[in-house]
Amino acid sequence: MIYLDHNATTPIDDRVLEAMLPYLATFYGNPSSLYRHGRMARSALDVAREQVAALVNAQASQIIFTSSGTEANNLALTALHANDGLAISAIEHPCITEPAQRLQTQGHALSILAVDRNGLITQDAIDQIIKSKPALVSMMLANNETGAIQLIAEYAQQLGEHNIMVHTDAVQAAGKIAVDFKQLGVQLMTLSSHKIYGPKGCGALVFDKSVPIKPLLLGGGQEQGLRAGTENVAAIVGFGKAAELAKAELTSRKAHTLKLQNQLEQGLRALPGLQIFAELAPRLPNTTQIGISGMDGEMLLMKLDQKGVAVSSGSACASGAREPSPVLLAMGIDAELALSAIRISLGKNNTESEISKFIEQLSALIPKQ
Repeated sequence: MIYLDHNATTPIDDRVLEAMLPYLATFYGNPSSLYRHGRMARSALDVAREQVAALVNAQASQIIFTSSGTEANNLALTALHANDGLAISAIEHPCITEPAQRLQTQGHALSILAVDRNGLITQDAIDQIIKSKPALVSMMLANNETGAIQLIAEYAQQLGEHNIMVHTDAVQAAGKIAVDFKQLGVQLMTLSSHKIYGPKGCGALVFDKSVPIKPLLLGGGQEQGLRAGTENVAAIVGFGKAAELAKAELTSRKAHTLKLQNQLEQGLRALPGLQIFAELAPRLPNTTQIGISGMDGEMLLMKLDQKGVAVSSGSACASGAREPSPVLLAMGIDAELALSAIRISLGKNNTESEISKFIEQLSALIPKQ
């Protein structure tokens, strides 16, 4: 199989699996226990916390481990007090948009930041938000569908001057581009293990200690009292190792996927009726989303699957919905063209030969004009 859906999930790195294995069997202690087995598990958590923090230039004490990026995003929104206003961009993942909508039903004013044709939040949108002055703004660093990278540092500075907190979902950005919690100037950041060749079932919220986040889960003092429940030690160890490798190999991984992306897009531009979404925006070096006039994206995905190629029709969490992507609609893309969308997201183990084969297979499925 040619796997081209790394924004949905990545295969676990062999070195990550090796680091995890002892904590699946031999070192099985509860990290809250005081005896030797517990202390060993606690020590492993401490190391992983340092590794994840180092990936984004944060302090270990600023890392709260969660079950996923989804949980971390939900946890970030607890920073709101009663009646606080909230603003989110029009291109957020459902694990931000849905809890935001629930908060709206509970009395929180909700504003949406518009994006332009390339999926970029506009300065006008930021100016309007500053006037309404919500307590918190959530803007993803890089979009999971188009790969468009936002001007988070610039906008966070502007919002900070008006005492507006900023959260950024960096799930898709981490491990693909340099991500620096301090330089971005945000107060909250979300990360996920399985997007950087770590295990599923583990994420993290990076937080400024001044932010009044409240636990979603009660019943224990784990994670500084902010995330109750015995920690998934093996998964967290894997997340830590994956973060360490992502930091060490960032330059080489980025260069590799960018080279493949250039090859991919050169081949795509030769195909009839094809459009690359957010083509003019700064984008992740591994992400390309396309629309093909007159084609059905889901049907195209299934035909490619039959040929041994795995791609996505958009966000994996929303697959099967058979509705145009809200991200593309927010960008002003026609609904019919949006329904033709497929996303190709490259990984560190993909090859030039695989890209050539994909272009060949895709070309064969597009009617000649």
